[in-house]
Amino acid sequence: MNEIYYDILNKVKEKGYKLTPQRKAVVLAILDHDHMHLNTEEIYAIVKDQYPNIGLATVYRTLIVLDELNVITKMNFDDGCVRYEINSENHQHHHLICRNCGKVIEVMEDLLDDIEAMVEEKYQFKIIDHNLKIYGLCKNCLDNQ
Repeated sequence: MNEIYYDILNKVKEKGYKLTPQRKAVVLAILDHDHMHLNTEEIYAIVKDQYPNIGLATVYRTLIVLDELNVITKMNFDDGCVRYEINSENHQHHHLICRNCGKVIEVMEDLLDDIEAMVEEKYQFKIIDHNLKIYGLCKNCLDNQ
């Protein structure tokens, strides 16, 4: 288990929520599939393998708790479902989304540092975070055209 896992469990416990095996499994499913941006049904399928009696509603409720505690980020890649990733950074990274196959590529570099500095100075506006999605075609889709 990694440090992020235990930090999340501590936040859940500190807020008075029970640390059920199912809640732990939801957190692990998201952590173990890092960079996959799982949706609720995908998380449910992973957890159901370990806990066959778990209900989809339990996964939804767990995701609501994790969102309220700000340990996950909800993302919309315009594919009709909400996807999740662990909030392990203070600043969002960027996503490249293939319009053909739906592949999501994470860009870890913060491409907007200079723009943020200019906006903060010019508009006297303190930027806390941002979200950038760039749509196009991935290398594989380009190669197969």
